[in-house]
Amino acid sequence: MKTKELNENTTVGLDNKIAKLSGILYLSLIPLGVFGIIYVPSSLIVPENITTTISNIIENETLFRWSIISALVVQLVNIILVILLFKIFKPVHKGMASLMVIFSLLAVPIAFLNEVNNLALLHLLDQSNESQHLISLFLNLHHQGIIIAQVFWGLWLFPLGYLVYHSGYMPKFIGVLLIIGCVGYVVDSFTLILLPEFKITFSEFTFLGEVIFPLWLLIKGIKKKHLSPAINSRN
Repeated sequence: MKTKELNENTTVGLDNKIAKLSGILYLSLIPLGVFGIIYVPSSLIVPENITTTISNIIENETLFRWSIISALVVQLVNIILVILLFKIFKPVHKGMASLMVIFSLLAVPIAFLNEVNNLALLHLLDQSNESQHLISLFLNLHHQGIIIAQVFWGLWLFPLGYLVYHSGYMPKFIGVLLIIGCVGYVVDSFTLILLPEFKITFSEFTFLGEVIFPLWLLIKGIKKKHLSPAINSRN
């Protein structure tokens, strides 16, 4: 009996270390994503004014290149993060945990290839004004690529939210917030495709779960003793 308890305590300790590492990785996505996907583009790209945009990128080329690196690092972190989360939540429901991994990893090649658009426009910066329409094209393609990748950035949150809700590892409301976050991203993507002039971004109001979840992992860890046998039996 003592050996069994010791093994269970060791497992819980390892799981909590994985949970805290997952929390750190998840939180790191916030500054990386904000810098590479939001801050730099919004600072340098002037909608409907390609001349000013080109001038801004030329004057801040190093910053622009760092934004590309930041966007790529986000994807590398995502790969490690979802593997760790799979290990944590696999006992809850293997099928949903696998779906979480699939949705998350599907976004990675899309996002990686999308940065080719930014690299391509860098090669056109010092050429004649005739290349302006190509630079504009690559900028638009990059924007559209983010919209497509965002579908999967949202979808993976649904199985993750489901797993959090049913696991008993943490409060159920965190799982609900993650599912709401999923809806926000997906609705934004399809809205931008159907109604490109629509100005409301729903994910700006539905992201709270993506902040609370990693903070809980980092600070509180997980408590596997509350795992529901009914859910576990579905694996």
